[in-house]
Amino acid sequence: MAEDAFASRLTTHRLAGVLAGYYGCSCGYDCRIVFTIEKRGRSGGEVIVLHDVGTHDEVY
Repeated sequence: MAEDAFASRLTTHRLAGVLAGYYGCSCGYDCRIVFTIEKRGRSGGEVIVLHDVGTHDEVY
């Protein structure tokens, strides 16, 4: 994920509803990560901010 948050094996996708603006991805059979990608100050780089990690039912 640190190298490519959109690698096909992660199945990264935009979320909708109350989680609109966030992304979700898989990190195992029933493990999900909810995250955002935010800009870093003046450097213009990006940082991945993890908001929740757990099973599908726990995070969605």
